[in-house]
Amino acid sequence: MTDTSVMPAGWVLGLSLGGFLDGIVLHQVLQWHHMLSTVPEEAIRTDITLNTLADGLFHAGTWILAVVGLLLLWRARRSFPATSARRFVGAMLTGAGSFNLIEGVIDHHLLGIHHVRPDSGNVLAWDVAFLALGLVLVVAGGWMMKKNGAAGTGDP
Repeated sequence: MTDTSVMPAGWVLGLSLGGFLDGIVLHQVLQWHHMLSTVPEEAIRTDITLNTLADGLFHAGTWILAVVGLLLLWRARRSFPATSARRFVGAMLTGAGSFNLIEGVIDHHLLGIHHVRPDSGNVLAWDVAFLALGLVLVVAGGWMMKKNGAAGTGDP
């Protein structure tokens, strides 16, 4: 196995952590939205029990991604030299950013089942900011994965 075998683990773990951050912070702590908070049917939008169930299923999915990422990391453990840390963190950042981009495009724009701040008066700006954050994370992660290590560190 080569150093790159940890990359899928980092990406999947980043994807799950991006989902956890969204679900825990935006859905539960800040209560800005739920998974079904802007579907067209008012009965669904206003049913907190159904929205809580949808949020729970979303969290279960992100938990499964975390388990898959950990299993991938476990399989790659022997090929994870200390010099892989920057690339692994970069892969996690690209995974978290990918979560924002995938979830934002599908749920916010294509399906319209929820938005970052449906009560804000400027729904599109919040949704675009969510996508922009995802893009920044993907770019930062890609930069970390490709950047040569600092002089004398041996980190490729």
